[in-house]
Amino acid sequence: MKGAFIMKQTVLGNIKSQPEVLRYTFDNQEVFVKPFVEIFKNHDIKKVFFFGSGTSYNVSHIAAYYFKHLCGIDASAQYPTVYKNYEKPDWTGSLKNDQILYVGISQSGTSVSTCEVMEYARKQGHLTLAVTGNLESKIAKQVEVVTHLLVGDELTPPETKGYTVSVLTVYLWAVAVAKELGAFTREQSEKALADASALIDQFETIIQESEAWYDRNAVSIVNSDRIYILGYGIDFGSMLEGTLKVGEMLRLPVLGYELEEYSHGPTMALRDNQTLLMIGSDEAEFERMLEFREIYKRYTPRVHVITCKDEISPDERDIVFSVKTDKYLAPLMYTVPFQFLAAKGAKQVFIDTNMNPFEEPIAHYAD
Repeated sequence: MKGAFIMKQTVLGNIKSQPEVLRYTFDNQEVFVKPFVEIFKNHDIKKVFFFGSGTSYNVSHIAAYYFKHLCGIDASAQYPTVYKNYEKPDWTGSLKNDQILYVGISQSGTSVSTCEVMEYARKQGHLTLAVTGNLESKIAKQVEVVTHLLVGDELTPPETKGYTVSVLTVYLWAVAVAKELGAFTREQSEKALADASALIDQFETIIQESEAWYDRNAVSIVNSDRIYILGYGIDFGSMLEGTLKVGEMLRLPVLGYELEEYSHGPTMALRDNQTLLMIGSDEAEFERMLEFREIYKRYTPRVHVITCKDEISPDERDIVFSVKTDKYLAPLMYTVPFQFLAAKGAKQVFIDTNMNPFEEPIAHYAD
């Protein structure tokens, strides 16, 4: 409209909007939880495949962890094209088609590979469900059940709030299914939901502490020759997302590894002008991570731990969130420092993150 002022959406604006959009998602969870649980009420689901590309693939890793550890269901994250060309739904041949659920995660609903694998699964007679921000998108037409990702518009190429909303979505799915299957008591389910709500209530503090961490470390990180990101356990998925975000926005060489795997060879490339970011998950490897931290500091001072656990002696390079939560919800906040590193770092070196320099539309269908 003539004379109207329309504010341009920015990556930093989307990052800072996460407290509000997460609260909206939590408060309206019945929209996407109820149809998901209905599948488990009506079918004897024994196996769940999660599919996605980019950020959605990273969410799939965390989703598979939730369903294995909270629900007791065999679950895995798969690259759509790899699965379609080289895998089978059940190599033992012991499961029926309607005991296997295929879940496609696509914020835009236009990811070519995810749409294709969901169409493939449906034609093979398997149960299919998609979660997407666009209920009229391509993927919505390829599945039996479509649920709404309540992220709203994210008009910048890198997805930030889309990631955290997707993680919260799959967490709420897992809690509801765990209750339905008897893996959670009513009290456990209520506590899991209360913990999620409490974390969302404190998400503004997470935003502030993440930005402050980046600001005090900006110069050394942005001027790094290379960035390594290490994760383990549930936060292997957080590592994948951190690697993707920093790579696509800051556009420095960024390499991600599982914590222990990094020590088997890649350490030979570690130099004092390189940055190493370690996600300190509340998992079995936490003490091992602390040992590695001290060793890596002998080779580069640019070693950072991102955690909410107090069992470390932090310095200004680390971020130990004042907000505390369990390992299942911690991935929601551990990705935020990487978002600021990616977005503010890019701005600092004059990269416009609202522009995609790769113009060929090979990964997505046209809207």
